[in-house]
Amino acid sequence: MTKQQSQLATLEETLEYTFTDRSLLEAALTHTSFVKGDGKRQTHNERLEFLGDAVLELCVSEHLYLQQPLMQEGAMTRHRARLVCERALYSAAVSLGIPAFLRLGNGEELTGGRSKPSIVSDALEAVLGAIYLDGGLENAKRVIQARVIRLLAEARVDETDKDYKTRLQEYVQKGHIGYLEYECMDEIGPEHQKRFTICVRLSGEAIGEGSGLNKQSAGQEAARAALLRLGVLEEEA
Repeated sequence: MTKQQSQLATLEETLEYTFTDRSLLEAALTHTSFVKGDGKRQTHNERLEFLGDAVLELCVSEHLYLQQPLMQEGAMTRHRARLVCERALYSAAVSLGIPAFLRLGNGEELTGGRSKPSIVSDALEAVLGAIYLDGGLENAKRVIQARVIRLLAEARVDETDKDYKTRLQEYVQKGHIGYLEYECMDEIGPEHQKRFTICVRLSGEAIGEGSGLNKQSAGQEAARAALLRLGVLEEEA
């Protein structure tokens, strides 16, 4: 097995999907800069990104429809937009290790292409498009549901809302009801994929707990749980 084949096998293991036609995965990881000026090299990933974008949007839409039966159409549209934005896609792709497998031209490599959100997020969508072509919609949906949606949810951004920790802090300060402390209760998983559990306490009393792939996201989830318990926040509907 060559080094490239070994790398692709590693990514397949992470995605929990094995390609029948591995050339599709190679294409999904190939940026336009890699093929520019060389007609002998394989195709790049722009067309696969176009397809993967549509597949991801469909699967996320179905997920929201089934998991949030009370959520109205407008709320689902906004929620989906937050889940599939470039920033969330980039974060999910990094968590899956996709940047390490990208094939970039020398110029793009030297200018930090592996850390550019546009390139990395497009590659994730291209990979999903490749899975769809290789194994059909059900396999693409399985990978998205099992490996992607949770990562998108943890990275989602709502620019119009203050983060949960800030909202909780302001609520506590305004009401003069005590002081907040955040404590890391647990760390599990391998070094490259740890999961943290954070507890937030109000004057020593536990009022919320959350988990995430980093302490920041776990703290946000803990603060969200606390806001729900205190009646400051309502579940999305």
